[in-house]
Amino acid sequence: MISDFRLANEAWNTYYRAQATIAREFTEADIWNGLLTSEYAVLYALSTEPDGLRMSQLKNDALLTQPGMSRLIARLEARGLVCRQEDEGDARARRICITPAGADIQHHVGGQLARAIADAMQRALSTDQMIALRSISQALLSAVEAPASATSRKQAGP
Repeated sequence: MISDFRLANEAWNTYYRAQATIAREFTEADIWNGLLTSEYAVLYALSTEPDGLRMSQLKNDALLTQPGMSRLIARLEARGLVCRQEDEGDARARRICITPAGADIQHHVGGQLARAIADAMQRALSTDQMIALRSISQALLSAVEAPASATSRKQAGP
């Protein structure tokens, strides 16, 4: 019988390899309209935030360092896809907002990416398997987010 320790590691390795392989397929697809995947990730995050986000919030979504995020935002700003606005809650901070041009390209690329994702998932998985994968992935995220939110509550104090 396989141990839980070994099974956990085999499951993770398989899950990681599948995600990385499919992500590489998406990255190489002709769907990005000149955007890098990290640039699209920022536009996607901003697309649902009418008041924009602070750079620190975007950094978490795109998994970039602060200097890397600053350079990415500068590139998107130079292309007219995002703009910086004052943060009404903190005069020292700036919020990054998506522009109408940024929203247009995000919507176009997002539609192409959604089709690529559906194609990749449906060629390999049944509906029941996709439901199970969604549930498993949500459980993994919940297990990671619960300790993180408990830590941030402890740091914030009573």
